Amino acid sequence: MQRVTMTFDDDLMDDLDAYMKQSGHQSRSEAVRDLVRAALLKKPETDDPNRRCVGAAVYVYDHETRELAKRILHDHHAHDELSIASLHVHLDEHSCLEVSLLRGPRHEVEHFGRHLIAERGVRYGELVVVPADAEKREKASQGHHTHDHTH
Repeated sequence: MQRVTMTFDDDLMDDLDAYMKQSGHQSRSEAVRDLVRAALLKKPETDDPNRRCVGAAVYVYDHETRELAKRILHDHHAHDELSIASLHVHLDEHSCLEVSLLRGPRHEVEHFGRHLIAERGVRYGELVVVPADAEKREKASQGHHTHDHTH
């Protein structure tokens, strides 16, 4: 691990301290590391499109939209090589929230996740994609033993 000295103006330091308090980080170093990691992971255009990743598509939709639930289910079956699991929650009498967990090559996960979110009747959606080996790389950099396994 390397030590880095950084200079922040007072307002930015206040924001960092507030972020630490809200997020539960024990030190500024932990908070800055997590913020840097998150920012770097949001630059997929520099990443290999075939790199394995995991993604979570989170979307809210009107379950009364004609055939939407059926289309989403059909989409998951048509992409069974990417779909890991889904969580379905009834928010109110008209709205459902789904979280679809995906795994595969980045370009395929992003394409399918965006497709789910773009379905007619989906009112809100967001896709989060991270490299499948991000946690393994972090543990290795901290000296932890890692191993590959399947579930």
